[in-house]
Order: sequence, then structure tokens, then C-alpha cells
Amino acid sequence: MDKKNAMRAGAVAAGTTLMMLLMSSPALALTRDDGDDPGPGLSVLDTLGLFVLAPLVLFAVIAGLVMVLNKSKKQA
Repeated sequence: MDKKNAMRAGAVAAGTTLMMLLMSSPALALTRDDGDDPGPGLSVLDTLGLFVLAPLVLFAVIAGLVMVLNKSKKQA
């Protein structure tokens, strides 16, 4: 791809990204809907445990099971 096409592709990608960012305004997220009941918030420790620690533990368990089950069979 020559320089002109690369510049054109970059400009299109940057323009598309900019338009998507401008069109997705979070202003409507502040209005509450009827029947909206968000419940209590999460603490920092709850959030880290749920979104960081739990996936890491799940990954470790799955990886451990794969390694144990793979080593139990003899390779030919």
C-alpha cells in the first residue's frame, strides 16, 4: 500500500473513531427510568475481587486441570 492510501485509511479510521466518540454521549445515563432500582454499590475490595481475583482463580483452576489431565496420559 502506498503512502497516499495509508494516509487515507488512517484519516477514515480517525474520523470514524472521533464521530463514534462524539455521538455516544453519556448525558442520558443520568436520567432515572421508572422502576430503576440500582441497589447498593460495590466497595473497592469487592470490585477487585469480582473483576480481578475471580477470573485469575478461574484461569488457574482451568489451567491446573488441563495440566493434570494432560500429564496423566502417556505420550507415544
